[in-house]
Amino acid sequence: MRRKILNVSNRSAALALVAGLIAASALAFADPSAHGPSARRQATAASPLTLRSPDVAQGAAISLEHVYDESGCHGGNISPALSWDHPPAGTRSFAVLMFDPDAPGGGWWHWAAFDIPADATSLPAGAGDPGRHLLPRGAIQSRNDFGSRGYGGPCPPPGLAHHYHVILYALRLTRLGLDAGASAAQVAARARSAALAEAEIVGLYGR
Repeated sequence: MRRKILNVSNRSAALALVAGLIAASALAFADPSAHGPSARRQATAASPLTLRSPDVAQGAAISLEHVYDESGCHGGNISPALSWDHPPAGTRSFAVLMFDPDAPGGGWWHWAAFDIPADATSLPAGAGDPGRHLLPRGAIQSRNDFGSRGYGGPCPPPGLAHHYHVILYALRLTRLGLDAGASAAQVAARARSAALAEAEIVGLYGR
């Protein structure tokens, strides 16, 4: 009887030892950085390119400050302030465009700025006016569909509100190989072909 009790005790001790070894192995193979700074860096690196603006809110009306000031429209024609973060690895420049797909004839390009340096993280309000020289050094603004360089704000025909896509491209190229005489459509085509990532905000305007 004593031998049987000893055998049971030995088996219990052995089982406890095996459980302890399993737990120790799990701790040994666990990644100690799973919840530490390294994990946070990895989460940041995986975050998508993000575009923000204090002037244009997703799905909201664009204010008169940013509306065109000719062709029957009466606005400030000031380009919106923009900022961005989380560009993907390998980004060498950015391009910013604004497009109205609801305009007659297949759409209307309102703005194209490109060759924006990779270390830029924002554009101030009014940067779309070439005369104010608010773009980062080396950046270029081309012609919009109004025929002028830089930003031309919303000015749809009377009727339903149009959707204005402000688009940021993170590019694998330092230079797109275009100059200020290029059309915004040409800039868009080059930017799309060289894009590593893109982000956008869509505002509304109607009259």
